[in-house]
Amino acid sequence: MNFYKNLYIGDTVKKPGKAIKKLKRHKKQPWLYVIAYESETERLTVYHSLMLSQWYYKENPPGCIVGLANGREEAFDVIEQIAQESLAATGQAQLVTYLSGMDPENFRK
Repeated sequence: MNFYKNLYIGDTVKKPGKAIKKLKRHKKQPWLYVIAYESETERLTVYHSLMLSQWYYKENPPGCIVGLANGREEAFDVIEQIAQESLAATGQAQLVTYLSGMDPENFRK
């Protein structure tokens, strides 16, 4: 699994380092949602962390994990935060372009 350099963390995520270790080991975390970049669609996607423990995602992980959140609503709040930062920095809400410009070596296009 590839993680974004400046990983976006939801407000209620406690111990993000521990959550990242569990994600890498495909341990179950039923409360955790992951915001990931999908290279096939070139979009950000929200996944429940249990989906990433399935065999398909073990063999074909997402291109880059951009954020972590406790719950789906918080995941959308994190995406909104990314959009606001993108709009403030570039004047456009092109999230993928903004994120790839901030961390080009870890963000696979």
